[in-house]
This record gives sequence, structure tokens and C-alpha cells, in this order.
Amino acid sequence: MAKFDKIAVLKKMGETGMVPVFYHHDIEKAKQVVKACYNGGVRAFEFTNRGDFAHEVFGELVKWADKECPELALGVGTIVDPATASLYIQLGANFVVGPLFNPDIAPVCNRRLIPYCPGCGTVSEIGKAQELGCDLVKLFPGDVLGPKMIKGLMSPCPWSKIMVTGGVTPTRDNLVEWFKAGAYCVGMGSKLFPKETIVREDWTYITTLCKDCLSYIQEAKTSQ
Repeated sequence: MAKFDKIAVLKKMGETGMVPVFYHHDIEKAKQVVKACYNGGVRAFEFTNRGDFAHEVFGELVKWADKECPELALGVGTIVDPATASLYIQLGANFVVGPLFNPDIAPVCNRRLIPYCPGCGTVSEIGKAQELGCDLVKLFPGDVLGPKMIKGLMSPCPWSKIMVTGGVTPTRDNLVEWFKAGAYCVGMGSKLFPKETIVREDWTYITTLCKDCLSYIQEAKTSQ
């Protein structure tokens, strides 16, 4: 069962503005990464369903985070079908993210008041997702669609809440550009977790980078 309801999760995402996206088959490394992000101010974290037995790692991570990171909303990403969404919801997922939009996932999440953030690439897809109760929609891939996509959407549809994933980098210029365009939050994966950083277990680097990113995001928000 989710620890936080939809309103609380969306608030965490909006206030911090960043959702780290990460997967690792080693539960201990996953814990260290989550903790490093949490220490850096992150309050919503997406663990992706990308490896064999990923759900088992996630289940352990949820139980651990409940004690070690009490204010963290831990969610799951790379979900493309309702059965897998249900599996992770039973394991405690606080939100569900997909690389694509599957209308059959929305009712599964809505029934439990859990945010479903589908990947969308057109205005029509975003509109349909909103009709089915997706308060937050993922713009993906961000590096292909670009900030102008959000800016163009927000003019006729200012109520839209958009999370950009793909093409987001942990730099001031990049983050400011996305938020000035109207992004609600951003999802960031490989750029936030370079392979060499994970290999050498430099968790302090990740904490510092998260702090810097959140600072850039707040700067962008206050300058609007």
C-alpha cells in the first residue's frame, strides 16, 4: 500500500522539482543511491522496472526507505501494462511512471489514488491522459521534443503539469530552461548517476549534485 496519497506525492514532486530515475540489481547500492539523493533534498524517487527480479529489489527498498527516508515517496518507472502496475502498487509504489501512455493503467492507479504519469509525445496524448485522471504527464523524450513543446502547450492548456524526462542535465542552464518553459518537475537518470560514480561508490558526489540541482530549480522558479 502506498505511504502517501496522490495529493501528497504531487506536492513533493512540485516543491522539489526533481525526481531521480535509477535502477540497480544490487539492493545495497540502490539503498545508498536513494539515501544520497534523500540527503541532498530529494523527496520523490523513481526506481525503474528494468532488470530481472526488479520487483524484488523494489519491495526491499520500500521497506528500508520507510525507516531510513521517512519523507520519501518511492515510485516505480518503466511500467507499460496494468498487471505490472498492480504488482508494484502491492509492493508499496507511491506513483507509477511509464515511457508510453497505456489507458488501461490509469484505472488501476486511480482506484488507489496513486499518480499515473504516462509518457506522452503529443498534445493530443497529453489531453487524453488528463481526461483519464493523469494529473501529471511525462513529456518523453525531452531531448527530442524540447522546451518549446512545453511552452507551446502551456499557452492553450495552462492547467497542465508536465514532468520532463530524457535530455535533462544537472546544469543551471538546462534546468532553468525547462522550468522557464513551464515544467512542473523533471526526471533525471544517467546524467545524475554517472556509471563511474556508482562504481567507486561516491555517494557524497550524488548528494552534492542533488543539492546543486534543487538550488538551480528554485532559482528558476523564483525568477519567473
